[in-house]
Amino acid sequence: MAFNKRVKIKELLEKDYADQDITIMGWVRTKRSNKNVSFIALNDGSSIKNFQVVADPNLINEETLKKASTGACLKVSGKIVTSQGSGQQIELNASKIEILGEADPEKYPLQPKKHSLEFLREIAHLRVRTNTFGAVFRVRHALAFAVHKYFNDKGFFYIHTPIITASDAEGAGETFKVTTFDLKNPPLTPDGKIDYKADFFERETNLTVSGQLEGELAAMGLADIYTFGPTFRAENSNTTRHLAEFWMIEPEMAFYDAEDNQDLAEDFLKYIISYALENCKDDIEFLDKRAEEEESTKKADKRSEMGLLGRLQFVVENEFQRLTYTEAIDVLKNSNYNKKKKFQYLIENWGVDLQSEHERYLVEKHFKKPVILTDYPKEIKAFYMRQNDDGKTVAAMDILFPGIGEIVGGSQREERLDLLTKRMEEMNIPTEEMWWYLDTRRFGSTPHAGFGLGFERLVLFVTGMGNIRDVIAFPRTPGHAEF
Repeated sequence: MAFNKRVKIKELLEKDYADQDITIMGWVRTKRSNKNVSFIALNDGSSIKNFQVVADPNLINEETLKKASTGACLKVSGKIVTSQGSGQQIELNASKIEILGEADPEKYPLQPKKHSLEFLREIAHLRVRTNTFGAVFRVRHALAFAVHKYFNDKGFFYIHTPIITASDAEGAGETFKVTTFDLKNPPLTPDGKIDYKADFFERETNLTVSGQLEGELAAMGLADIYTFGPTFRAENSNTTRHLAEFWMIEPEMAFYDAEDNQDLAEDFLKYIISYALENCKDDIEFLDKRAEEEESTKKADKRSEMGLLGRLQFVVENEFQRLTYTEAIDVLKNSNYNKKKKFQYLIENWGVDLQSEHERYLVEKHFKKPVILTDYPKEIKAFYMRQNDDGKTVAAMDILFPGIGEIVGGSQREERLDLLTKRMEEMNIPTEEMWWYLDTRRFGSTPHAGFGLGFERLVLFVTGMGNIRDVIAFPRTPGHAEF
């Protein structure tokens, strides 16, 4: 069948194939017919754009044309000619059509009409064939490629950190346990506890919530590294911003302080968003229109002031505003939103953890640019963050974006053994189990920093989708592990 001889639709639209005999393959999006001719819109996933096939019933038999219904997969050969209708400049006059895979029009769930995103989540095995999800996953690919390109070009090394680990990097305890035990009859110790010594790893293990701690180990020999892999959190949350399985990008850099960390994170975000704007133009324009239609259905006070393209350009074109948590609290506390009680969570005292509404106010209303918040209270941050001289704050940073709030979290890491050990003891983190982590502070310690970027949060921002379940191919959430 010479599958490798096919021309992709994206290439067909970008290069000159006029008057050439070619073969294309793809899935039928729509078909309309009259007595003289059938018009078939074919899509092969390479582009948001369909390609029109013109089929003459005198050349293509009736049974084949009947089977070329929405959802069917076709191999079409013929000549590229100038299109007689509007919409595209060229089309394919079919001399031969083969049905590679039929789709019963009575049963195929994706018909040429608007389906709700909720419905499409129920058929996630088919939703990638729609315009919206085709665009989302092409953008997701481009962003992932840009991540690797950015770090590679800067001399970073890609480290594969373990998916199975014995540590809980965040200390939150929301981990998925890993075991080979028969859960109905696990071996017990003499005092009635589960005997993990009899398990596969001979200790309690779980799926990782972060590659950061292992990333720090690698940075202590390679200097500049990054991880990009799946992470897992057993948080029983059904919000539009939470997944149980998600991907994290986590660079760790030796010889970096807090300011270096901020500089890298800002440059990184601008680079990958610019890459998507340059390389996914058609898809982002489609998603921009889709987001605009979605916004028009909301109440006026719930609508975003910027469209999708506007938000992306807003990030790329503006210098990020940098301020401390303490300064941000003053801004929020004295804002009309706080005074008039427009915030759901009012800002009254220093030390509170900021909510998404506060973060978005700083970005969208007050500074009108992306924001980097620094120097958070140590009580609301993780044990590994470097303690500042004031004894109250740590060298943390969060980067805040319009429409989404926090997108990056990071810090300079605590490189001083005595202060790190003391902080771990204060937070009840067993130092004896983390001996390997503390060793990096015993032997050749150095100032170092890093940050984490939830990849799905980034894809959510760049595509303008409203639910994080719609930017990963097969979402894992409480009660849902289908496909």
